[in-house]
Amino acid sequence: MELSTATWMVHDTRLMLCVLLAIASIIVLISATKLPPFLSILIGTFIAGVGAGLPPEEVAKAFSKGAGAILGEAGIIIALGAMLGALMAESGAADRIATTLLGLGKGKSLPWVMALVAMVIGLPLFFEVGLVMMVPIIFVMAKRSNQPLLKIAIPALAGMTTLHALMPPHPGPLIAVGALHADLGLTMLLGFCLAVPAVILAGPLYGNWLSKRLHVDEPADIGALFSAPPKAPRQPSFGVSLLIILLPVILMLGSTLAKVALAPESTLALALKFLGEPLVALGLAVIAAVVCLGWAAGMPRADVGNTLRKALAPIAVLLLTIGAGGGLKQT
Repeated sequence: MELSTATWMVHDTRLMLCVLLAIASIIVLISATKLPPFLSILIGTFIAGVGAGLPPEEVAKAFSKGAGAILGEAGIIIALGAMLGALMAESGAADRIATTLLGLGKGKSLPWVMALVAMVIGLPLFFEVGLVMMVPIIFVMAKRSNQPLLKIAIPALAGMTTLHALMPPHPGPLIAVGALHADLGLTMLLGFCLAVPAVILAGPLYGNWLSKRLHVDEPADIGALFSAPPKAPRQPSFGVSLLIILLPVILMLGSTLAKVALAPESTLALALKFLGEPLVALGLAVIAAVVCLGWAAGMPRADVGNTLRKALAPIAVLLLTIGAGGGLKQT
């Protein structure tokens, strides 16, 4: 027994040291040598895997499996979100929403408006879905209001992150409810009571404090994509613009309510469950944007197609980095 315990302790210590060495190597490679994050994470993965005793070919297989798994889910969602954001920018929908929000909140109150909007959008949506929907609004709002990017972005991120961590129907809280046999309604009430002060502290207050001490420029390619001047002959109305961006929210919220109010095997419940899948909901939003924000606004079909295609290039590096993170996790 003593020998077994000692052997486990030695292996555990070796594993932890390899992980720490890998993370430190990734940080140094990105910050000091300026290597691309994807390549840096790949090198760090092999340091962790080989150092822990895995054969190199097993590390390669694990990396490929992890990268493929995360890109097969989050990658497609991010790609659809980028296309939706580009259409909203070039049709003028993002500008229309930003103008309306600027009318509701100016100056010091604007970060509070962004936090509230993010909480509404983030309530039924997975974090990555809500994020890709909010990004074009964040860029346009920062540019139109002449305020630091962090002052606008941090409240939006806080609103979505906090709800994702504390409020059903997000996966983490639902797993906790199932494991602890807790009451779903009470969990939602207590989660909301915790979420509101958390969003206030981590959102407008922290964003205002951080933006005075750290200046962050918008990424050139993504900023240009989501901040492009409107090209549509007719700018869509605020109602149409809001409906398009909230369409995934409506579909996913309908799927959640169907689980509570309808019989699981009913046709309506199955249909709402299908429409509420993040991939389906965001895909339908992109199709609706093509029709309502592009064609109906007078944009030539060739221009709409070019907008969708050029939305994918700026996120290629982001997708590779996310995939590499999945490979490191799997390893």
